[in-house]
Amino acid sequence: MDAHKPVLYQEIIHALQPRNGGRYVDGTLGAGGHARGILEACTPDGLLLGLDVDPQALALARETLAPYEKRIHLVQASHITLAEQLASLRWDAIDGMVLDLGASSMQFDNAERGFSFMQDGPLDMRFGPQAAMSAEDIINTFDEQELADIIFRYGEDRDSRKIAKAIVMNRPLRTTRELVAVIEKASPRRGDRVHPATQTFQALRIVVNEELAAVEITLPQAVAALRSGGRCAVISFHSLEDRIVKEYFREQSKELVNPPYERIYEEERKAVVKLVSKKPILPTNEEVKENPRARSAKLRVVEKL
Repeated sequence: MDAHKPVLYQEIIHALQPRNGGRYVDGTLGAGGHARGILEACTPDGLLLGLDVDPQALALARETLAPYEKRIHLVQASHITLAEQLASLRWDAIDGMVLDLGASSMQFDNAERGFSFMQDGPLDMRFGPQAAMSAEDIINTFDEQELADIIFRYGEDRDSRKIAKAIVMNRPLRTTRELVAVIEKASPRRGDRVHPATQTFQALRIVVNEELAAVEITLPQAVAALRSGGRCAVISFHSLEDRIVKEYFREQSKELVNPPYERIYEEERKAVVKLVSKKPILPTNEEVKENPRARSAKLRVVEKL
């Protein structure tokens, strides 16, 4: 498996249909895998803006995308600054945008970043230096009720109260291994269920990086920036993110027209986008075999009307 082959690669290129002269945005650049495919497909004159808060990812993407350096603008910034970034390039509209949400394989594989419960490392989990708090700060300073709420809401873990109580009783916790040991004791693995630490680690990562808020802030900017016929493609890996994407896209694809003599909507408007596929696009069995991390990926695509 090529380390830089991102999830749903073919599906993203097919969805965006990059063409010569187009302008594209990769809002979650990572190692540059999707971006490279887009740049190859929109030769010789297509342009790409790549955003990522992670300086390590950006450095790697610069290497990956070196052959296209005349056609790329790479910026260490969050996709929530999309409108600002487009204004600074004087791009009035874009032909396509991709968002590949969550942590990248590269971040999971680096034990020092603290994303993975499989390896020992510091409890960090920050995508980039702009994050206000690390996972260690949350684990060691939030009270039991706050921790339980985070694990239940963002990890959707029914054992959230038990886990929060165990964390508070065993503080301070400094490493991923220490945290995993506490979780395993509080919430033992049942049968072949996912590892008991999975959901707590997911919850901490979402809170550290304010991931759900970021999606909510970015989607309206992305849709507003698309030119007619332009497409936005979003890959999500858990139900909370996918729900935000699905609901926003569905709402934007509806025509808001008041019936005679009734006022349901403050403002009437035509549908802004159309759903390219009603159901999410999922990875093939072959891809999941090659890359088990792809198994929970869901891709949703809209086209600007």
